[in-house]
Amino acid sequence: MKVNLQAVNFSAKEELVKFVEEKLNKLDSIYDQIVAADVYLKLDNSNSKDNKLVDIKLQVPGDDIVVSKKGQSFEEVINIALDTLKRLVIKKKEKDQKGNK
Repeated sequence: MKVNLQAVNFSAKEELVKFVEEKLNKLDSIYDQIVAADVYLKLDNSNSKDNKLVDIKLQVPGDDIVVSKKGQSFEEVINIALDTLKRLVIKKKEKDQKGNK
């Protein structure tokens, strides 16, 4: 799967980019139809601690899967977003398998 990562309003460190790619590549083992993932990491200008925003769009045949999460650190938010993505990818896979029967 191809991972396109964009950091908005800041420069992402190499460790963060690798972290995102490793986590997203685990989704390939669940569902092999994922074409690419577009990841947007944003810093919100608010004064709150929850100022890290992550938007992930998985390109899959049919409908794309989009998840947006907000939290205190990018690693935390990415893990939360991936938990949601796993559930949605499993649902999509089950729906596809039912449609092929």
